[in-house]
Amino acid sequence: MTWQRILTLLAAIALGAGAWRAGGGAGLALLVTGLLLWFLLYYTRLMAVMKRAANRPIGYVGSAVMLNARLKPRMPLLNVVALTHSLGERMSAEGVEPEVYRWRDPGDSHVTAEFEGGRLMRWQLERPPMPDAPVTTLPTPDAES
Repeated sequence: MTWQRILTLLAAIALGAGAWRAGGGAGLALLVTGLLLWFLLYYTRLMAVMKRAANRPIGYVGSAVMLNARLKPRMPLLNVVALTHSLGERMSAEGVEPEVYRWRDPGDSHVTAEFEGGRLMRWQLERPPMPDAPVTTLPTPDAES
């Protein structure tokens, strides 16, 4: 167990004890109602994000550059999926840490993101090389005469 899970467990026990002490059975009922409301709000958000992502191609994003600008370290995978409105194309093997996903845009730029424990640790934007512009020379006025 990580220290965060231990701390969460201790906080839940303290909330339960405080609710019992403050209101007995009614206090516990109020605590359970509040936790249920929080869970239902989280579940509704999760379903909305997944429904939106189901209607888009896997690994597609409107602009990889904008996605790169909006990513932050330790961002949960759910938040990244909410930003992109699509599931990422899995680049790593199933069940291997870190999980690597890629999102591409129509210009063939892509963002490759690495998640450890469901949190964004590293990402990299790659853009296709710019083709060399053809050099056009304009005739000089002296050359025409």
